[in-house]
Amino acid sequence: MMSNEDYSRTTLGNGLRVLTAPMPSTRSISVSVYLGAGSRYESPASAGVSHMVEHLCFKGTERRPTPREISQIVDSVGGSLNAATDRELTVYYGKVARPHLELVVDVLADMLRHSLLAPEEMEKERGVILEELAAVADSPPQLADALIDRTLWPDQPLGRDVAGTPETVSAMSRDMVREHIGRQYVANNAVVSIAGDVTHEEVLDLVGREMGDWPRGIPGGWYPAADGQQEPRAAVGFKKTEQAHICLAIPGVSIEHPDRPALDLLSVLLGEGMSSRLFLELRERLGLCYDIHSYTSHYLDTGSLTVYAAVDPKNAVKALQALMAELRRLREGIPDEELARAKELSKGRLLLRMEDTRSVSGWNGAQEVLTGKVRTVDEVVGRIEALTEGDLKRVADRLLVHEALNLAVVGPFRSEGRFLALLDL
Repeated sequence: MMSNEDYSRTTLGNGLRVLTAPMPSTRSISVSVYLGAGSRYESPASAGVSHMVEHLCFKGTERRPTPREISQIVDSVGGSLNAATDRELTVYYGKVARPHLELVVDVLADMLRHSLLAPEEMEKERGVILEELAAVADSPPQLADALIDRTLWPDQPLGRDVAGTPETVSAMSRDMVREHIGRQYVANNAVVSIAGDVTHEEVLDLVGREMGDWPRGIPGGWYPAADGQQEPRAAVGFKKTEQAHICLAIPGVSIEHPDRPALDLLSVLLGEGMSSRLFLELRERLGLCYDIHSYTSHYLDTGSLTVYAAVDPKNAVKALQALMAELRRLREGIPDEELARAKELSKGRLLLRMEDTRSVSGWNGAQEVLTGKVRTVDEVVGRIEALTEGDLKRVADRLLVHEALNLAVVGPFRSEGRFLALLDL
């Protein structure tokens, strides 16, 4: 067992990793089960199968054969039960009052290990997911998000919708679902992360009873990112909208890259919060938009920095020009006072999140399933505090370069030509 004041970790005999984070002052308990499964593990023909499996695990088990029985048992004690599929992981989680720890672990284990995968339920969920994909097509912000992914990572899993495509979802068979579960839903590809007023010993006893006989397996690997960009790229999605939805992105760094803290802090300075440069310039000074923000994404071998803005179509060119000016200004250096404010924002946001059992459970579990280790909050805070203006300028100079620019625009435009000409660093 590995243990410190933040969490304890034990690997069971079947390879299942169990993490606990003691939060003795809380009344809730959060249980998260993370699996190495997601869209990066899928071939083009099986795109969306991880997401389909996630849906089906809520649709009945041998002991609880209907969806109602699964949801009702957690609802009846005032708790919540949910799941999410991303590119590199799938997570199932429940949050309940402390007395119901055993109940939520039992339900999650039952769902993951004994789902019926009933053909009639799969047909229902096929329709639900097709409607989910159709909803994206009706949402310009989501369309812009999907378009920038395809532009950054063309013809590869990172550029696909996690839910798949209408074609792959329509063609998906029950055998594909069963094969995916048999390959990825194995004990040595899973992490159980629990946060709340618990001891590691009681959690080990409980998880051992419910999942100690979960078989091991040989999980499949993920498709690496392909990066052959040599010049700016732009894509336009024509849609008759009242706003132009703009996403500007550059390739970033991976989840464990040493420059990750610096890039994250650059994003804070650029577009996170009401005191960020983009907010003050494009919204407050120029009055071009209501919503503008930036964010980073980090994956096992790559990442991105993305800016999103929604503006009147007649202001799209002006907004993009202002965006480019702010990116160029990031390479000029950061005043000490602005750097200090960004650090405090980053640290404060992180520390406040850690008051919630669900956030703590997710913090530990996601890191463990992706990297095999957990950085504590204090470690991350220390890395933020150690950043210098020179670190940020070095990373900005390396990543904010002309040939790395990617642009996606959704709105009443037929051609990307006018926008591509503005991509210049």
